[in-house]
Amino acid sequence: MSRIVIIGGHGKVALLLAPLLTARGDEVTSVIRNPDHVADVAATGASPLVADVEHLEAAALGGIFAGHDAIVWSAGAGGGSPDRTYAVDRDAAIEAIRAAGAAGVVRFVMVSYFGARPDHGVAPDSSFYAYAEAKAAADEHLRASGLDWTVLGPSALTSDPPTGRIDVDAEEASSVSRADVASVIAATLADPTTAHRTIRFNSGEVPISEALHA
Repeated sequence: MSRIVIIGGHGKVALLLAPLLTARGDEVTSVIRNPDHVADVAATGASPLVADVEHLEAAALGGIFAGHDAIVWSAGAGGGSPDRTYAVDRDAAIEAIRAAGAAGVVRFVMVSYFGARPDHGVAPDSSFYAYAEAKAAADEHLRASGLDWTVLGPSALTSDPPTGRIDVDAEEASSVSRADVASVIAATLADPTTAHRTIRFNSGEVPISEALHA
């Protein structure tokens, strides 16, 4: 049994992830910003914790993380203003990484996206530019953190049923269901060989556990 914190606990992927973790006996705390979402999160088997990570400093986050075994960052500003995108997807994520290290929680799984990298190629005048920049910065900070990190890069998310199979070798992004992304996160947390790896993936033909195992 592991004690896991999901940041962004009311997101579509997180709501699919929490039941997978609790069903196998993990203890899950799902951090959410909106108190109106408490019932939705509780229904997954996770313990909801209302906290606005956008405005919490590392010390406060560390208090949330203390005593846990792993952190999953699945939060995001969800588009909107570039300022808020940087505040959540970059700055808050970096604070969470710092807080995890200070709290002694060494396992950190970052949910990023397939094309996230410093040379992402998104034009500065694109509405996607702030997100691409923010995710690249947060991912790079995690890789340099000294934590047992994994950066997961799913391609375009769909609401299709889960297949339980992915492709981690594709050069180009296509799509993958949110349900399979949730399963990938759960399998990543259970597989120590995924630490210190960036794993980009589409829907595919290889069973998830087999595809992830180094």
